[in-house]
Amino acid sequence: MRENNNEVVITAGEEENHVSGGHLRHSRDGIWWSVAKSLPRSTAVLIFPVMLIIGALTYTRTLDTHPLFSGASSTKSALSTTPYNTGPFTVSIRKPIEIPLNCTAYNLTRTCSTNQFPIPENDQSHPSSATCPEYFRWIHEDLRPWARTGITQDMVERAKETANFKLVILKGKAYLETYEKAYQTRDVFSIWGILQLLRRYPGKIPDLELMFDCVDWPVVLSDRYNGPNVEQPPPLFRYCGNDATLDIVFPDWSFWGWAEVNIKPWEILLTELKEGTKRIPWLNREPYAYWKGNPVVAETRQDLMKCNVSENQDWNARLYVQDWGRESQEGYKNSDLASQCTHRYKVYIEGSAWSVSEKYILACDSPTLLVKPHYYDFFTRGLIPVHHYWPIKEDDKCRSIKFAVDWGNSHKQRAHQIGKAASDFIQEELKMDYVYDYMFHLLNSYAKLFRYKPSISANATEICVESMVCGAEGPVKKFMMESLVKVPANTDPCTMPAPFDPPSLNAQLQRKESSIQQVDSWEKSYWENQTITS
Repeated sequence: MRENNNEVVITAGEEENHVSGGHLRHSRDGIWWSVAKSLPRSTAVLIFPVMLIIGALTYTRTLDTHPLFSGASSTKSALSTTPYNTGPFTVSIRKPIEIPLNCTAYNLTRTCSTNQFPIPENDQSHPSSATCPEYFRWIHEDLRPWARTGITQDMVERAKETANFKLVILKGKAYLETYEKAYQTRDVFSIWGILQLLRRYPGKIPDLELMFDCVDWPVVLSDRYNGPNVEQPPPLFRYCGNDATLDIVFPDWSFWGWAEVNIKPWEILLTELKEGTKRIPWLNREPYAYWKGNPVVAETRQDLMKCNVSENQDWNARLYVQDWGRESQEGYKNSDLASQCTHRYKVYIEGSAWSVSEKYILACDSPTLLVKPHYYDFFTRGLIPVHHYWPIKEDDKCRSIKFAVDWGNSHKQRAHQIGKAASDFIQEELKMDYVYDYMFHLLNSYAKLFRYKPSISANATEICVESMVCGAEGPVKKFMMESLVKVPANTDPCTMPAPFDPPSLNAQLQRKESSIQQVDSWEKSYWENQTITS
């Protein structure tokens, strides 16, 4: 037996031993031959044709019921054209059915197709062998505020106060109610991402309602919901959170593309970033810390710019202002992320809140000098200081960067290991498969908390891939088509890790804090020695 062009080819000689586990034997080897030999000759002549008919029926039945020949109609047609023991025959293997995208039909009816999400047959036969990355455990923590009480309709409606939109999923279909347009196309690509999840795992996303806020800053303050007689917090989805808030973090829009600044969908960009790391070996890169971005959005970034090289001082930093207006006019020639792996060190610093740039910086195979953050997104809680990044003080950035670069240039192998651990994390644990699986597990866990039946409001409109992409233009349409899920996943999502127990959670937090304190100690000694030397 061999495989050829997605078909199983069985030669005639192999067929005899393969089919029905050896049930097809020459007639002299069967029980009927022994019976025939024991009968008188005249009786045998009369019975023999009956035996042949019964044998033929049994042979046909065996072929129809044997596991190799599932799908009787295709099997019978293959056998009918290929005589037994004269040559090979083929059994077709079913390929994934591509989910249709029909703009012609949608433009005529302006309605979503009733079978836009076909559920694959034999869906139970594709278990996943992968365990989800460790950062998936934070899903349990994000939903813990509602673990005891569940989620009521009143809680969801109270989240409307700041939400940009409400999304309802019923029987695999999505319905949208917009309250306020988001900045740029954040809402568009966030909704687009959820529609791709429905296509990737058709029929597996339960009924639910969610409120989504596309603004940077989390707003559900945990202090407001402490105490015995306070109301439960509203479940509000957004892109980031912090230690003082209860907002539920969700993958940001840029995973499907950021049209306004020409950042490609993550699946494409991740491959380009991997290739970008190979262009200049790490030791051959500029031995400085690199950052390029918009400093206007936050005071902390303006403070960072003071660390740039000057005639009087070199803090080992090379910092550049990103002018997105000029980039747009010049065709984004100087903002290609895969071409920015040119320095041994990269700086990550938050903007007005967390920044989508973090995943691009971590992917560069250079140690990330991470200025103390105040926010987290869905995956960054899985990063460990001194293993995935080097911590930088927020209130003494320049000296902290200077020390980090000097340390790295003196400990090249260890420094490169930090950069490699981060890029491996991004390539292996933040690939698009896991982004979708994180969404899947978060929404499934969220829906299990519902204490009411979700419904469609009068102001909601059904949305589907066609309703979004068929009227889109330019880079928006381009990125949508590039990030379109064309076929359902052929495996189930990864297996969720267990929730943290208090000791393991405390141990992880303590490990991070101890690593940062260790770097602080090294840095303090470094500057004390510099003072003595000078």
